[in-house]
Amino acid sequence: MKALFDQMQPSDSDWALAKSIDPERLPAHIAVIMDGNGRWANRRSLPRVAGHKAGIAPVRNSVESCARLGIEVLTLYAFSVENWKRPRHEVETLWRLLRIYIRREMPSLMRNNIRLAAIGRLSALPEMVQDELRDAVFATRNNTGLQVNLAINYGGRAELTDAINRMLKEGLTSIDEASVSDYLYTAGLPDPDLLIRTSGELRVSNFLLWQIAYAEIYVTETLWPDFNRTELLRAIVDYQKRDRRFGGLSPRREQLVEALPTR
Repeated sequence: MKALFDQMQPSDSDWALAKSIDPERLPAHIAVIMDGNGRWANRRSLPRVAGHKAGIAPVRNSVESCARLGIEVLTLYAFSVENWKRPRHEVETLWRLLRIYIRREMPSLMRNNIRLAAIGRLSALPEMVQDELRDAVFATRNNTGLQVNLAINYGGRAELTDAINRMLKEGLTSIDEASVSDYLYTAGLPDPDLLIRTSGELRVSNFLLWQIAYAEIYVTETLWPDFNRTELLRAIVDYQKRDRRFGGLSPRREQLVEALPTR
């Protein structure tokens, strides 16, 4: 976390919040459902695309903040398989903004030792978008810091379907949980510890359905264009207050149970 404090001042409004975070209990993997761009624009009587443009800055801030905190993986839900249903001009604007983001952020990704990856049914994306992503992934492949996964044309059910089809194609005759994980887009990465959803919606929207089985879910009313470092730190502080039992008992509860008299 030293890199984060190097960028902060004691006078910053979120200094105390950052100081309250235990660096030994950071989530290894944070996943974010970036929701609320359209509502942000509507509340300002702006076209929806204005909300998408405003959503670029929070992506940059979140990526840089996670890198400085020492988070291992950040997965951002950028475009779902269902998003093709949106108006054509809006979808085309999203592709243009993605390409602009990648080009602008490459120097920062390299400077901060960030590795970029993309997950989803990428072959269905426009060719220019595929090329841009491929070049960025290749350029950052040797970086060893934070890995940023852009979930594009992604759906949790689609991911599981693709995994099953790959297993069938390769002739697997015995399947367990470990083998399923090995065939997911996120193979080799830790499952998300913390799932953040902006805009107050209480659903997971077909996002990382297998991987978030034991993720702590944090929902904020803040719309994505207004999401900033303070909001991210609040989510992590809340995460560190949780008692993560993974279906078992907390250490204190186990001690109490062991202390009970037996007959």
